Amino acid sequence: MPNSVNTNVGALVALSSLRGINSELDKTSKRVQTGFKVADASDDAAVFAVAQGIRGNIKAYASVQSSLAAGEGLGQVTAAALTGISNLIGDIKAKFANLADGSLTTAQRDVYVNDTKQLVSQITNYITQATYNGKNLLNTDATGTTVTFVADVSGTTLTLQSNTGLASQVSVTFTSVVNQYTAAANYSSAMVGLTALESLVNSLSAQIAAQSRSISLQKGFVDDLVDATKKGLGALVDADVAAESATLQSLQVRQQLNIQALSIANQQPNTLLSLFR
Repeated sequence: MPNSVNTNVGALVALSSLRGINSELDKTSKRVQTGFKVADASDDAAVFAVAQGIRGNIKAYASVQSSLAAGEGLGQVTAAALTGISNLIGDIKAKFANLADGSLTTAQRDVYVNDTKQLVSQITNYITQATYNGKNLLNTDATGTTVTFVADVSGTTLTLQSNTGLASQVSVTFTSVVNQYTAAANYSSAMVGLTALESLVNSLSAQIAAQSRSISLQKGFVDDLVDATKKGLGALVDADVAAESATLQSLQVRQQLNIQALSIANQQPNTLLSLFR
């Protein structure tokens, strides 16, 4: 290699090497700082496009999870109300049995009737309070109601459905039964209405339980699906931060060595001046 003051070949080689190291250092620093090996399209356009599609699916599944969680909540509230109502019907049965006692005085019968009306009032409270996120499956008219929830990103839905409005049924049953229960002879006719209501409540409980179970199972599946999708996304774009940190330290050392080499190369032309002394 000729000794020249016009072209410092050694410095050019050192500078080219330093540029390459600085470029790698920038990429590695970006991976360490962001935690991604593919943070944007400039890193890998194809992989980034795939990752963005997966991220969009995850966002869609988040909405599905929210809808199914609302379904779980409504199902649990409705089931709790129906359980409470079923228990109260058992208490009312006991009151009806007391009212069947022909030896009761008018005052005693009035006490039992008033107690029964209080229990009926509590049933009404359970029905009106069985509300979740503004929806109530029990406090409806005689035709009942249906609430739908999104089950997947394809738009499939699951439903919680009450085929009969329990509120209207309770009103009909107890208006015709309790208010007319004034003598022991009314026991049989009163029990017919109460038994019909009990059958309705039990049927609704089984129906809501089955529908709620379907929603819970679907929510569990979607939760697992989202977790698996996130793992797949991580494998696609996440950086191995420990490995990148080790690489970063190595590049920093190489950068310092190249800076020193460039400094030495830049000093070399000065040695030519000694020839003229």
